[in-house]
Amino acid sequence: MTDLQNRDAAASVDDTAPIDARYRDVSLPIAERVEILLAQMTLEEKAGLFFQTVIGIGPDGTLAEEAGVAGGGSTDGFVNGLKMNHFNIHQAPTDPGTFAEWHNRLQELAAQTRLGIPVTISSDPRNSYSDNPLAALFAGTFSVWPEPMGLAAIGDEATVERFADIARQEYTAVGIRVALHPQIDLATEPRWSRALQTFGEDVELASRLGAAYIRGFQGETLGHDSVATMTKHFPGGGPQQDGEDPHFAHGREQVYPGGEFELHLKPFEAAFEAGTSQIMPYYGMPVGTEFEEVGFGFNKSVVTGLLRERYGFDGIVCTDWGLITDDAIMGEPFPARAWGVEHLSPRERVKKVIDAGCDQFGGEACPELLIELVRDGEITEDRVDASARRLLREKFVLGLFDHRFVDVERAKRVVGSAEFVAAGEAAQRAAITLLVNRERSDASGAAAPTLPLARGLKLYVEGVAPEVAGEYGEVVASPAEADVAILRLAAPFEERPTFFENFFHSGSLDFPAERLAHVREVAAAVPTVVDVFLDRPAILSPIVDELAALTGNWGASDRALLDVLTGAAAPKGRLPFDLPRSMAAVEASRPDVPFDTADPLFPHGFGLSYEA
Repeated sequence: MTDLQNRDAAASVDDTAPIDARYRDVSLPIAERVEILLAQMTLEEKAGLFFQTVIGIGPDGTLAEEAGVAGGGSTDGFVNGLKMNHFNIHQAPTDPGTFAEWHNRLQELAAQTRLGIPVTISSDPRNSYSDNPLAALFAGTFSVWPEPMGLAAIGDEATVERFADIARQEYTAVGIRVALHPQIDLATEPRWSRALQTFGEDVELASRLGAAYIRGFQGETLGHDSVATMTKHFPGGGPQQDGEDPHFAHGREQVYPGGEFELHLKPFEAAFEAGTSQIMPYYGMPVGTEFEEVGFGFNKSVVTGLLRERYGFDGIVCTDWGLITDDAIMGEPFPARAWGVEHLSPRERVKKVIDAGCDQFGGEACPELLIELVRDGEITEDRVDASARRLLREKFVLGLFDHRFVDVERAKRVVGSAEFVAAGEAAQRAAITLLVNRERSDASGAAAPTLPLARGLKLYVEGVAPEVAGEYGEVVASPAEADVAILRLAAPFEERPTFFENFFHSGSLDFPAERLAHVREVAAAVPTVVDVFLDRPAILSPIVDELAALTGNWGASDRALLDVLTGAAAPKGRLPFDLPRSMAAVEASRPDVPFDTADPLFPHGFGLSYEA
């Protein structure tokens, strides 16, 4: 096709012609419905499918006037102006009924467009304690579970599938139909800030649990009751140079000094077998491999050569967020993550992503660039149609054309139901991992393990709400007055220059000297139990010998912890990664190789129990 013919084809659809409504006929095969609809779409309507951006919610569930995550662009401007119908929701109303009402208003707006293409809403994880605006979100009224790393500590496929099925029910109740997860990268670099949302560094465990997660959200096959999973980050985002994250320019390189590129593909092979509907390539760029040294979303040798051709994946491939245009986050500049192609213009970046084999641009709202490329003959409309078919097909498979609205009253009943909340709390307790439980003298002078603690003791607490601790014992003001101290710590990280970057915990795994000194001071005064939120594998060697007991968690309420410490529930968790002995061991390890830190303090799979 010549450039002139291509431009003529791009403008050939008459958007004033009568609508062939057979694509709404549920008796027809989905493939036929897709073709009927696609044949009637203008280039502008097709281009709108390719862009998925963050959308805001107005007061009381109204449609936001300033709908973009950084302001700019109204809801109406996205839907009617840019012809977009894929949106990512970040912050949402705590009331599920209001959330559902907003969703229905948005679907009503979309229904009034020329072809009435329904909106698809996506979300990052919403059922855990994390609150990283570009990684995971506070649960609000959704049931609260441990992070995926905590599910890995439990290590049970049935628990993961049960979690995902509950999350599926909560998502669909408010209209969320795409999960921007699971994250099945192997956490082989201990310093990496994104490890918490993975299943750890063991390939077999990550593969099993990732597949169970997909089954829970999607079912055995994708259908009207499913939430489609966008499994990430292909081809594995764990081997980050120095553990830095490629959300930022200084973390753009993925390296494979141990030659383990293929190992990081294994969890994705399990995800393909489980039927994941979508794949997200990561920001990072491979260095020193056979592949082009550009970010994976721009990387034809990875997206087409590896994902499409070697693995035969014909689902949707959506880039990670913000590869094309610069933005501002929290008032601070946030450049496009165009690693290896920083020199290209936004228009040229769009072309390279399309040429790579991707179907959709995450976090972007610039369909005019794609339209220009087609009209100028640089991208064929046949290539546009190939991705449009995938994107439309999923909307039909999910039943959005047939049942676009949700039941507001059902949303109120389902989200955060007592049954779902109880299941999440049980998982929080089960994931807690007991690492140290030294014997000490009890009231009679006999030696016994520190844990479980008797109820009614005098407790000195830090990092635990006193009113909660008061349900288990008498809270006192100083270690000197206490029978036992309970300290909750978070794994350390280095402060970084921008506010947003500090949501990504990076850098040294050593605790500051003053924090270690304080723990030692308390432990010298009273038997001390330390619980650490192990979003990163903290270096605990300097204090471990001075503690009466030590536990790790990956998202647990104070009550969940105290239930375990007092024996109302048993610690069942096992470490989903090695806990390194020193930063020297971490720095000497190879970032692509699991279990590569010398002589770990506690190895993968370690965990004590209360049974003799």
